[in-house]
Amino acid sequence: MKTLIVEDDFTSRLLLLTYLSRYGECHIAVNGDEAVAAFRIALEAGSPYKLICMDILMPGMDGKEAVRQVRAMEEARGVTSTNGVKIIMTTSLNDVNEVMKSFKELCDAYLFKPVDTGKLLAELREFRLVA
Repeated sequence: MKTLIVEDDFTSRLLLLTYLSRYGECHIAVNGDEAVAAFRIALEAGSPYKLICMDILMPGMDGKEAVRQVRAMEEARGVTSTNGVKIIMTTSLNDVNEVMKSFKELCDAYLFKPVDTGKLLAELREFRLVA
């Protein structure tokens, strides 16, 4: 499972990297701009990501805008959001409105920080990314 971790907080990034690296290759981006660039490169190389863990609040381009751009790149290639990369939004915001906005932007799941690895594993299993 090829994963892109998009997180501006070092501790959160390290937690996700340590946990997810047991399931496959992991790359890091510290903001939405880097995430979109990494996604584009992987897509054009024919080696797309299977999972993106995307922080919502980051300097520069935020997670919601990055998700919009990722989904637009997939759509331009005829890939629907249900068949594209699985995106889990992560945030310390405990706000139902933010959750709804994130799903409107076509993310697949939403986890609060600090990320509970049990809940993360449950999502990965739900997406059939791990057994």
